[in-house]
Amino acid sequence: MTVKIVTDSTSDLPQELIEEFGITVVPAYVQFGGKTYRDGVDISQDEIYHKMVNDNIIIKTSQPPPGDFIAVYKKLLEEANEIISLQVTSKLSGIYNSAVQAKEMIGAGKRIEVVDSMSTSMGLGLTTLSAARMAQAGDGMIEIMEEIKSSLARTHLWGIFDTLKYLLLGGRIGKAKALLGGMLRVKPMLTMSNGELQPTGLARSRSKGLDKLFEHVKNYLNIQDVAIVHSTTPEDAQSLKERIGTIFDKNNIHISRLGPALGVHGGPGTLILTLREKVSDLTEKGETEKKRTISLPSFPSVHLPKMKFASP
Repeated sequence: MTVKIVTDSTSDLPQELIEEFGITVVPAYVQFGGKTYRDGVDISQDEIYHKMVNDNIIIKTSQPPPGDFIAVYKKLLEEANEIISLQVTSKLSGIYNSAVQAKEMIGAGKRIEVVDSMSTSMGLGLTTLSAARMAQAGDGMIEIMEEIKSSLARTHLWGIFDTLKYLLLGGRIGKAKALLGGMLRVKPMLTMSNGELQPTGLARSRSKGLDKLFEHVKNYLNIQDVAIVHSTTPEDAQSLKERIGTIFDKNNIHISRLGPALGVHGGPGTLILTLREKVSDLTEKGETEKKRTISLPSFPSVHLPKMKFASP
């Protein structure tokens, strides 16, 4: 029983891994200047960030319609017995709903499983990669779904924004605008919690923000793999990889590029860190027992908006 793995472009998976493990990626849509582009197909990440910096325009994202998933599912079902489709958290995007609608419209029943990852970027990507490895090795739907559930529970994501400028440009700050106007030099830190991006603190400088990301990794005893995702700062991503490499196997640290899903809101300079714990950490010690507490400075809270994908 062959299984094919599908995800969306918000997973930020490196192209070489997509090709190596036969993952099918359904692109999100990017909209500006009255035109719509498919993420990573019709427009590159470099073009998007260049326009954000130099053209000072607001770029929006939208979910692929069910028809995009229908085309993918029908093609893959000609080659495989079953499909597992892992999507960005439904609390930030309508992509999951598009995938579910597509499944219902083609009437594939149990041959397709659509998963709400409750995560984004490589928080979604690492689990998708794990599922694809299992599918390539010949594991069945049941075994892969069990691993997906376990993997998502063991995945943690944090990030740092270089500026709040793009949240302000998009009109997404509202009542907090006056407060944040005096804090533009402070770097907001984010985490993924219950499928939503939540503020986890503020760093007084970018270097201190990167220090905090490194401390998050040190806070976990047994790590399975790590991903570092950047929008425009490959040197910061590589530097962080080198630091993490002093306490963890570099061969299990992935670096990838941040796509529009978060990039259009965070802008240039955004950097995301994702890690997955080994299964033994949760089964033997329990999640609360194995963690050491990190004390963060007391900064004013930043209430970030939900970053939803509009319907195209």
